[in-house]
This record gives sequence, C-alpha cells and structure tokens, in this order.
Amino acid sequence: MISPLAHIDPSAKIADNVKIHPFAFIDKDVEIASGCEIFPYASIMRGTRMGSNCRVFQGAIVGAEPQDFRWKGGFTYCHIGNNVTIREHVIINRGIHPDTEGTVIGDDCFIFAKSHIGHDTKVAGHCVLGNGVTVAGDCDIDQCVILSSNAIVHEKSRIGKWTLVKGGCRISGNVPPYIILAHNPAAYFGVNAIVMSKHGFSPDDIDVIAKAYRNIYQSGISVFNALKRIEADIAPCEIRSEITDFIRGNNLRIVALPIDMLD
Repeated sequence: MISPLAHIDPSAKIADNVKIHPFAFIDKDVEIASGCEIFPYASIMRGTRMGSNCRVFQGAIVGAEPQDFRWKGGFTYCHIGNNVTIREHVIINRGIHPDTEGTVIGDDCFIFAKSHIGHDTKVAGHCVLGNGVTVAGDCDIDQCVILSSNAIVHEKSRIGKWTLVKGGCRISGNVPPYIILAHNPAAYFGVNAIVMSKHGFSPDDIDVIAKAYRNIYQSGISVFNALKRIEADIAPCEIRSEITDFIRGNNLRIVALPIDMLD
C-alpha cells in the first residue's frame, strides 16, 4: 500500500491500510491514521496529525510552515479530522504557537483545489471550501459553512454555522450564523434556507431565523436595539440563542451592516 518511490521519514507513524502513491512526501513527526490515501506529489509536513479515511490529492501541502513573521521555527501542529478530502494544490499551514493545537480542520470537510488555509485557523466539521478559497490566519469557521469559489476570509474573522458565502466575496469581520453573504462589499443576501431545509431544519426553524435577521439587517435600527427586539418578539429557543449569543460574543460587530448601525 506504500510505494517504494514515496519518501517516508522513519519517524512518521503510518497506520495500517494507508495508501501512499509514488513521489508523495511524508515528513518527520507526522501521524496518519488508517484508511487514508496520499496521492503523488502531495506533501504531509511535520507536526501534522491526520485522522482516518482522508484523501490528499496531487500537489497539496498539509502542515506547511506558517506564512507569518511571528513564527520563529518552533514545533507546531496541524490537525486534520476524519473523512477529510483535500484536493489538488491546497495549502494548509500549521500553527505558529508551540504547545497549542495549531491549525484544525474538522471531520468530513471538503477542501477544493488551490485553496489556502492560514495558521491557527479552526474549521469545524462538515464545511466546504470551494476552488481558490483563501482563509487567513487565526480565523474561526463554524460547522456546515460553505465558502464558494474564490471567497476571501481575512485574519481573525469568525463565521457562524450554516453560513453560505457566495463566490468572490471578501469577509473581514464576524458573520453571524444561518445567513447568505454576497457581493463586494459583503451584503446580507437572506437566510440560507434551501441548504438548511435539505438538512433537517423545519419551516418553523427557518421562520425564526428570518424574523431575527429582519430585525438585524432590514429594520434600520442599531444592532443593540435589534437584539432587544428579537428577544421581545421571538420565544426563547436554541436557534435564537445561537444568533444573539454570537453577536453579543463579538461585541455587536458583524459584517454587512452600515457603520451607523454598529452601536
């Protein structure tokens, strides 16, 4: 299952039932769990911890050195979950801070060709990153997010769960959960209803989300007052709490709002 034409450092820990094609490169201090497949010319660099049943395609580099001047060469990590697909020429940088978990990609993510994920970024499970997506360092992307092709996510941005960012959109800041963003500058484009309805969200759930975001994005009032109105008009529930907690947890600063509403 391992080609003699692949380079495997003696210190790498390779589980049973791993297929490594010719000319793949496996660095020192790498761990790869069972069922993975590493295609030709893919590189798995030091500090990478890869879960089971992952596929890394031609030219991808997982655990690359961070592109950050603060990194001084210490031993850092890149954690890849289970059932992750990493397509051609993707680059995932490991962290810059020793003794932290570094960059983390959750289970069941699909990362399309030529995407880049910066140091210490956390991508939760079941996310999709389209072709050419660029995510800077220290970002936090929650579960079930879709970043369409050529989307750009700037440093320290946070994206809430079940968000859809349309192709080419630039994100610099905090995107609350369950919405669609489009255009440049980024604009609120409605609730991610079609995707969520296909994955078990009820019409009542989607109605709660739509009511909440009408207050935030379409009422013309400040975010502070929009949250007060949401809590007055919508009965307590998990979805309401996730929206309000995300916004309050980011000091009411969310993208796609005019500056005079960020108060």
